[in-house]
Amino acid sequence: MPRLPPRISTALFANSLSRQGTLRMNALWSSAAIAYLHYLSFMVAFAALVVEHLTLRKDLDLKQAWRLVITDALYGIAAVTVLVTGILRVLYFGKGTEYYLGNPVFHLKVGLFILVGLLSLYPTISFLLWIKPLREEKAPTLELPTVQRLTWVIRAELAFLSAIPFLAAMMARGIGLDWIQRG
Repeated sequence: MPRLPPRISTALFANSLSRQGTLRMNALWSSAAIAYLHYLSFMVAFAALVVEHLTLRKDLDLKQAWRLVITDALYGIAAVTVLVTGILRVLYFGKGTEYYLGNPVFHLKVGLFILVGLLSLYPTISFLLWIKPLREEKAPTLELPTVQRLTWVIRAELAFLSAIPFLAAMMARGIGLDWIQRG
């Protein structure tokens, strides 16, 4: 059977798609775009926490303090994007709402994400309180216990965030669906 040139075969294929097929293709592209944004945002959030961890120290200069403030803002934007795209994936894309809500691994994953969000309040509030002095060209003065607490919290956030992709991989493979017997 002779093969048509790529342009012609692509045009024939495109013309043969029904409205439903076009909508399905758009949904696939939308699903892929939302998934990509979800994963990318997760990586940005994780990277921002790594930068915070590497930058935080007792004796910060103005540049380092501003770096922490800006990086934490980027972390917040990325975390909100992870949340929004995650909700979109559960409601409109993926395996369906029932699949996710019926899996205890999903609930553990969401619980860890919420825990990380709650933990992040302490560094975020601390860094936000630095903005006024930083605008007056005054670097924050940190006591060692404060630095140690902030470092501990950031490390805990990194540890909990590190577990989330493993839980997502488990969930994608159906692990956990049989943990709760349904009557």
